[in-house]
Amino acid sequence: MEEIVVESLLRGNREAQIEAAIELSNLSRKQRQKVAERDIISPLLSMLQSQDSITTEVSLSALLSLAFGSERNKVRIVKAGAVQMLLEILQSETKMVIVELAMAFLLILSSCNRNKIKIASTKLIQLLVGLIGLDQLTVQAKLDGIATLHNLSTLQQIVPLVVSSGAPYALLQVINSCDKSSELAEKASSLLENIVHHSPESISGIGGAIEVLVEAIEEGSAQCKEHAVGILLGVCSFDRETNRGMILREGVMPGLLQVSVDGTRRGKEMARELLLLLRDCSGYVIKDKQSKIEIVEQIMREIDQEGERIPGTMLKLVEEMISKLST
Repeated sequence: MEEIVVESLLRGNREAQIEAAIELSNLSRKQRQKVAERDIISPLLSMLQSQDSITTEVSLSALLSLAFGSERNKVRIVKAGAVQMLLEILQSETKMVIVELAMAFLLILSSCNRNKIKIASTKLIQLLVGLIGLDQLTVQAKLDGIATLHNLSTLQQIVPLVVSSGAPYALLQVINSCDKSSELAEKASSLLENIVHHSPESISGIGGAIEVLVEAIEEGSAQCKEHAVGILLGVCSFDRETNRGMILREGVMPGLLQVSVDGTRRGKEMARELLLLLRDCSGYVIKDKQSKIEIVEQIMREIDQEGERIPGTMLKLVEEMISKLST
């Protein structure tokens, strides 16, 4: 069967190539590895450039199956020029099944460290940043696009390009527009946290950024809350003097206190660290005769001075947070 697939791809007419590409996707992993050694990547890439959507779709599926689980094939495919072809497909394709396949294919190719610089050297990052904000793109395609950007941004030298392409703004838009408890919000906030870790000034000047992150802390899943807290912690640590007041004015305290009590393990740690940055904790040294309620009232007075009011139902959370910070 492998020999028929190879012969059809190398020497067959277009109909035979389509049948061979379909059959290739159905081969076992071991069989796919064997046929990949026979120079079949070039004809499959040629099929990608066809004006016929069926040809494009089956060749994408076949190439994706070759790349899956094989670092060698990922490198071969990128060296053969696949990235530029995928860029052209994503710029012009309107059939969503092909767009989704192309996004999934890019995700797999970008998982290989040897491919990351080559992928980043094209205009693909700018294109992905633009695509993830489109309403007509499916959730799965957005998830794959964000995951591809995440793969690329694990190389620190690529992060400035991701930032300059507008990724922080696009990710904030995604977080703002989607269900905060969804996987999409989790992945978008995770990537944004990674970007802010390397470039803490990257969301400065983006109007409404702090508000979106505060809403994520209030409404998000446990993971989304964790990432949102991490982003605000990075921003506040970078420039406490400028950002502390802005964060407080957006009403972060109720949600932040909640995370400090019942968030993920990492979320709790970061929430408490951020609370210390937001409060002037030098004035909260517990004296032998100072009751816990006095410390709570002291914090409440400072919060009020910032123009923020915490509902009475949050008093217990504040008290519990103080207890844990002081142990």
